[in-house]
Amino acid sequence: MPNTDGQAHRSQLQRIAHRVMLERGLTPDFTAAALAELEAIHGPAVANSAPVRDLRNLQWCSIDNDDSRDLDQLSVADAMAGGSVKLMVAIAEVGALVRQGSAIDDHARTNTTSVYTAGGIFPMLPEKLSTDLTSLGFDSDRIAIVIEMVFAGDGSLQRSDIYEATVKNRAKLAYDGVAAWLDGAGPMPKAIGAVAGLDENLRIQHRTAQRLRALRHRRGALSLQTVQARPVFDGDVLRDLKADESNVAKNLIEELMVASNGVTARYLEAKQFPAVRRVVRTPARWDRIVALAAERGTTLPGKPDGVALEQFLVAAMKADPAYFPDLSLCVIKLLGRGEYVVEFPGGDTPGHFGLAVKDYAHSTAPNRRFPDLLIQRLLKAALAGSKPPYGNDELVALARHCTEQEDAAKKVERQVVKSAAALLLAPRIGEKFDATVTGANDRGTWVRIYHPPVEGKLGKGFEGRQVGDRLRVQLVHTDVERGYIDFVRAG
Repeated sequence: MPNTDGQAHRSQLQRIAHRVMLERGLTPDFTAAALAELEAIHGPAVANSAPVRDLRNLQWCSIDNDDSRDLDQLSVADAMAGGSVKLMVAIAEVGALVRQGSAIDDHARTNTTSVYTAGGIFPMLPEKLSTDLTSLGFDSDRIAIVIEMVFAGDGSLQRSDIYEATVKNRAKLAYDGVAAWLDGAGPMPKAIGAVAGLDENLRIQHRTAQRLRALRHRRGALSLQTVQARPVFDGDVLRDLKADESNVAKNLIEELMVASNGVTARYLEAKQFPAVRRVVRTPARWDRIVALAAERGTTLPGKPDGVALEQFLVAAMKADPAYFPDLSLCVIKLLGRGEYVVEFPGGDTPGHFGLAVKDYAHSTAPNRRFPDLLIQRLLKAALAGSKPPYGNDELVALARHCTEQEDAAKKVERQVVKSAAALLLAPRIGEKFDATVTGANDRGTWVRIYHPPVEGKLGKGFEGRQVGDRLRVQLVHTDVERGYIDFVRAG
């Protein structure tokens, strides 16, 4: 394996990530001006002169990855009469410490997102902020934007409100531990048992999220299951890439975020404010999705139909669960990319085809995504009765820029994962693997192997291959620096 001279894999991957970010138009390092501003920030945001509710007594908790410290949201539930449930999501107050137009804001605006690579994290905001002063960390009093929602027993939204409040994270929880407990496959995490009543509160959140999810999927939300590769290190030595799979705890948080983002979008619309929305348009390559389904014995309508596609996906998942992540990836690529667009008062922007929602504005991760920080500033202006802090032309330019930079960040993340995979696969040149075609265009054909779960380019034997085809491939070349993994068709 490369690096037998003792050079750490982690540092090599970090160096590669740094270089690739620069190549993709992203800025990996904070400027001297941003760091000087950071030195002048000495504490978390405090309440302003406006009335701020004190909700620190509630059973707030965070659920995120095991190692996450940039905690953007907390949640809590309250069962109400008649089967209704009040759900509250607290969003980290970031704008109070990251001033619009500041050097720190300029860095965030340039990259528009934190970049999570196999070589390390390149945060959108300095870690002093994102993992401490603007993070909803355990047992810390913090100002937050609270999105309050009341749902009926069938999952329909009855009413909602948005306001500022003081909150305190009572339990820092991790997806895998919470999921195992909710599924009955593992013990209750100690942090849950340490807070009286939190176990039942989380079960209420889980049941409500399941109703929300069922309702969305009846409306045509898509059951998609992709494989995200996470590096496994032994010290600084890369040992493996493992699939980071979905679970019920991740689904719980996803549903709360989707609901919160919808409330945010509609709140700004009601206030006659413009907003940057996240959309996935009606797929232009629907014909290829129809063909993909036909190859598996399913007839889809000639025009895009989310409900019919969801029925196909559910059946496909039951029929072949091992292959379903690859089918999902094929469908995602054929659906087309997500993008940010501006919704002006009285406008009619597209919705999010994959989520089956019409009103959707990213607002729940202001430490990690610039569109969310932008939305937070718009929300705070709307709450205060002030004018929007951005002009219309500026918002349009920012929406386009955020789309471009998010695409660039994803390419960086994918390339560094492939560099990590190239490290692992270098000793296996000549081996054969089962694979699925995940991309086919004029630039070439790409396939995904199953372990490590990574894509590579198919050289010889790609003629006539279509997205979704399964075949046997042979590894012929790796390039760690460029993240190249090359296969030819075996046999």
